[in-house]
Amino acid sequence: MDPFLDKPISDWPAPYSMPEAEKRPFLLREFDALTRHHYSACPIYRNIVDRLFGGLSPEPYSRIEDIPFIPVSLFKERDLLCIPRDQVFKVLTSSGTTGQQVSKVYLDRRTADLQAKALVRTMQHFLGKDRLPMVVLDHPGVVKDRTSFSARGAGILGMMQFGRQPIYALNDDMSLNLEGLADYIGKHQGERIFYFGFTFMVWQHVVAELRKLGRKMPPNKGALIHSGGWKKLEHARVSHEVFNEGVRSILGVDHVINFYGMVEQVGGVFFENSLGRLQAPVFSDVIVRDPQTLAPLPPGQPGLVQVLSILPGSYPGHSLLTADLGQIDGVDHPEAGGFGRYFSIHGRAPRTELRGCSDTYEKPSIAD
Repeated sequence: MDPFLDKPISDWPAPYSMPEAEKRPFLLREFDALTRHHYSACPIYRNIVDRLFGGLSPEPYSRIEDIPFIPVSLFKERDLLCIPRDQVFKVLTSSGTTGQQVSKVYLDRRTADLQAKALVRTMQHFLGKDRLPMVVLDHPGVVKDRTSFSARGAGILGMMQFGRQPIYALNDDMSLNLEGLADYIGKHQGERIFYFGFTFMVWQHVVAELRKLGRKMPPNKGALIHSGGWKKLEHARVSHEVFNEGVRSILGVDHVINFYGMVEQVGGVFFENSLGRLQAPVFSDVIVRDPQTLAPLPPGQPGLVQVLSILPGSYPGHSLLTADLGQIDGVDHPEAGGFGRYFSIHGRAPRTELRGCSDTYEKPSIAD
């Protein structure tokens, strides 16, 4: 069905190696096939496509922009599966505060394997193929249940395959493991260290705590990969620039890379490129749509972000409309470090901005 997904990872293309003129036709074929597969396998998805898009196109779709999409919030309200329940290998859940609904994503072994391979291929682009000493900027309790993961737990465990001899920077009570962290960095001085954490956790529980204690870690050849929690930091008046400077000066790392992703599309994450913009790898793409009409928008115009991935086979998560506002900034820029569309995220859309799609998707006819 596809040229590389079921091949060994060594046969996968580099994540930013496919120019737009080659990538778009390839993705279109894959999205068309996935749409038809999910339509036949998932009654809820079929009902949405029938009611909101007039059913499947009788002919292959001619544009990626015409591929049906569903709101990512639907995973909080329905169990969306395209496999029998006895084939469920793992259930991922999104992070959420007490009382909030969480997304549930059902993976079979193949989908879990594809997502892992995609993450490996992309991470190798930034970290190389050797496993690095690893600092997890979180506490060990978040990964204790290995059958049903939170987004944080799944993210940490997924990233651990790129590290060795990991240490947690926090104790289970969220206090800073100060001496353990300092000793670990000192032990690996001169080596490249891989740091991973979620943005708000990194800032509040590590950087801000070190600053409060009047401590700085020694400068090290560290690479921090982080994501999530920007809304909380914006409320605290912490911009990307302030965050990056704080991490470099207090934690001592010399390379900070933000990424954008979600539990509903694990593996198909968007990392920052050399221009400081989020870039789509070969197995993913992004579209920005008008919040009211849902029409696709050209580069430079802000709207709702739609993310697409060829990886989800066990659930209809290949084309998702998010509640995030952003804009396409360009494609295949020679200074971006590779090919692909790149974009910016501006933040969450106000509820008024979502009226154009929520009025459509909240119709009670979307039933199990």
